[in-house]
Amino acid sequence: MSAPTPTHSRLLRPLGVGAAALCLTLVATACGDGGSASADGADLDGQALEIVGPWAGDEQKAFEQVLALFEEQTGASVSYSGAGDDLQTVLQTRIQGGDEPDVALIPQAGLIEHFAEEGALVPLSDEVSQVLDDNMAGAWTEIGSVDGTAYGVYLKVANKSLVWYNDDLFAETGAAPPQTWEEFVGLSEDLADVGIPPLSIAGADGWVLTDWFENVYLQTAGPEMYDQLAAHEIPWTDPSVEVALETLAEVWGQEQLMLGGGNGSLQTDFPTSVVNVYSDDPDAAMVVGADFIGGVVTASTNAAVGDTAQVFPFPHVGGEGEAVVVAGDAAVAMTDGEATMELLRFLATEEAAREWAAIGGFVSPNRNLTADDYADPVLGQVAEQIVLAGDSVRFDLSDLQPAAFGATVGDGMWQTLQDFLADPSDVEGTMERLEDEAARAHGE
Repeated sequence: MSAPTPTHSRLLRPLGVGAAALCLTLVATACGDGGSASADGADLDGQALEIVGPWAGDEQKAFEQVLALFEEQTGASVSYSGAGDDLQTVLQTRIQGGDEPDVALIPQAGLIEHFAEEGALVPLSDEVSQVLDDNMAGAWTEIGSVDGTAYGVYLKVANKSLVWYNDDLFAETGAAPPQTWEEFVGLSEDLADVGIPPLSIAGADGWVLTDWFENVYLQTAGPEMYDQLAAHEIPWTDPSVEVALETLAEVWGQEQLMLGGGNGSLQTDFPTSVVNVYSDDPDAAMVVGADFIGGVVTASTNAAVGDTAQVFPFPHVGGEGEAVVVAGDAAVAMTDGEATMELLRFLATEEAAREWAAIGGFVSPNRNLTADDYADPVLGQVAEQIVLAGDSVRFDLSDLQPAAFGATVGDGMWQTLQDFLADPSDVEGTMERLEDEAARAHGE
């Protein structure tokens, strides 16, 4: 589509982020000398290890290339098998049969807690924990811990605090990436005023709406309150939830800011929401979502990531500008032995992270990587945001919940936020439903 001539001054006014928001270099303060240990010293000749995880296709191929480096250095042999969406069932069955893999890759922090409470996981050794301390912000150890015991090594993560935009549309209209929520809403209103739907929202996929809520809540309530809500130490009727929902309603309550309005958004799935922004004849200017949107852009459109497809950080709301919502896959030990712990130690190193970063399709929480280590400069930018957030990183809140509340189609958070998108005026009713369902899922 061709963009109309802008008529509002706010659309033409730079919003103060410029090159800083799109910087592709990891700052020097985030890149120390620690954490460069490799597996060179371990002699594991003849030992065999098995890993089960969710990855397939290109992810599996890239991971196996990283594992080949470990095999070369240690003499061990490592086999990987992908279980996809059946991972929990596969692992549960093997645990019950006494046939656990040595290492599992777990995509939900709540699942780490589940298996730890079953006694199926082996705590990280002191050596592995030390490499984690050398390479990661403390928040990552906490995310991979249960009741103060560290189990998880996060090696592949997703930055879920991003807004992707069509740079061609922004250039045609004189728009610039906003930094604050107020500027984000103002820019969206201006785009709508000149006939460009600002946002493509995949309301048909409830997890997309939880990502919106989590980003706003982390920004408005702060990391400590986020932790309390995630653990259900405060109810979903808490005033902090009201603030977050009312903030969301500033966008969701304006039909003209969403392609197709609320009803149209509820009919839009995730891949379509991305294509709407990056098709040859784009229908919207922005889509809120994680770094893996880049894969959809590459696979389903003619747009190029880093060219037409650009990103800026989720806008600051209040005083928590550096806070970032993340998801990710953690390696956990299911057998106790030198070879298992040596593999986990290797996966926590800068060396292992750099190997995959050079392949592409990968973001690491390792603070010792630089933008030059990444094959894709946009992913270098995405990684920078995670590194700079430090201990203000927080794991996807819905993934921390019992599945009945946080990850079920047609129920829990997904359905309640879909209902809220349909009627953003019902803040009180939304809070009450969220609390009722959270209490039921937590067995209270």
